[in-house]
Amino acid sequence: MENASANNMWGDYLKNHLEDVFQEAPKADYFCDNEKDANECAALVKKGIKRATSHSLLGLQYRNEPLPKIGDFLVVTNWEGKAQCIVQTTAVKLKPFFSIDKSYAKLEGEGDKSLAYWKKVHWDYFTRELEPFGRVPRESMIIVCEEFEKVF
Repeated sequence: MENASANNMWGDYLKNHLEDVFQEAPKADYFCDNEKDANECAALVKKGIKRATSHSLLGLQYRNEPLPKIGDFLVVTNWEGKAQCIVQTTAVKLKPFFSIDKSYAKLEGEGDKSLAYWKKVHWDYFTRELEPFGRVPRESMIIVCEEFEKVF
């Protein structure tokens, strides 16, 4: 792990979780694609309010990123890359955009936690994410719904 604050946080986590010492060092990353949202999401995760995140399957494929897996760890950082907490993936489900429901939107914990808010901000994000690849979001696009718990 190249991020010193994330590396230090992972080391602090491992001191009390020896069962995970053979785990590969987790990725360190922020949520979203801008400073304001990344910092807000990191704060929500730290408070235990945000317990899920959503990826477009197409975006992951274009960036050659693997699907998240149950048991994966992530060091959540703010926009500047300073480690905020560690989460572990507890569930991964693939769903079409149109089938996202209000209970999942609430798990994401952003804005007013409504389905309408979730759909608006994620549609806007997926539009920005897919634009460099000459693609646009669709109601039928597959969303990777990743649930997690804060472990440190």
